[in-house]
Amino acid sequence: MSEAAATAGGAGGLVVGFDLDMTLVDSAAGIAATVGAVLAEVGLDVGYSQVWPLIGVPLEQLLTTLAPGQDADLLAARYRQLYPTVGVPPITLLPGALEALAAIGDTGGSAVVVSTKVEPAIRVVLDHVGLVVGREIAAVAGGVFGAAKGPALRELRAGIFVGDHPGDVAAARSARAWAVAVATGPFPAAALAEADVVLTDLTAFPAWLSRHISRDLHLQHR
Repeated sequence: MSEAAATAGGAGGLVVGFDLDMTLVDSAAGIAATVGAVLAEVGLDVGYSQVWPLIGVPLEQLLTTLAPGQDADLLAARYRQLYPTVGVPPITLLPGALEALAAIGDTGGSAVVVSTKVEPAIRVVLDHVGLVVGREIAAVAGGVFGAAKGPALRELRAGIFVGDHPGDVAAARSARAWAVAVATGPFPAAALAEADVVLTDLTAFPAWLSRHISRDLHLQHR
C-alpha cells in the first residue's frame, strides 16, 4: 500500500470509511427478523442461522439465495417497507464504535459510511444509534458492494476502509485505501487475512490508528 493512499484526505485530514452492518452496528438480529417476516409471507420459514452467513451481500442476492424461484425485487421492496419497524429497533452500536470515531476526530480527520444498504436505510440506522450525518459521520454512500464501493470511497477521499466482509477488503483495494478488517461479522479472522490488518473488533482500532499515523509521519520525514 502506498503512502499516498495511506494519507488520503490531504489538507482536509484523514478520511476513514466504514462499512455499516456488523462493522459499526450489530444489525444481525434485525436483518434476520425482517428477512424472516418477508419470507413468511410467501410461505417460507427462514431463521437467524440461515441469514447470518449472508449478511453483507446485496439484499437481492441474499433473498435469491434463501428464496430461489421467488421475485427477489418484489421481496426486496417488501423488506425495505418492513425494515424501519422490524429491523431497526434491535440495532445497537458494536463495541468500540464510538471510540473509533472519536479517535478519528482527534486526528482532525473524518469518518464516512459506504454500505451495501441503500442510502435511506443507512440514514435511518445511523439516526437510530445516535450517529448524526454531518457530525459523527461526514457523509454516506449506499447501494454498492465489494469492489463497486471503490468509486464512492475514492470520491470521498478515504485513505482507510474498515469492514467485516471479504468484499470490504476488495473495496479498499479498488479504492487504493488501507484495508482494515474487523472479525465482528460472519467471517472469521482467517477469512479476512488479505486485509492489511485484521482486528478482533473496533476496540482495537484507536491504538492501531495511532500506530498507523505515527508510522506514516516517520516515513514522510525520513
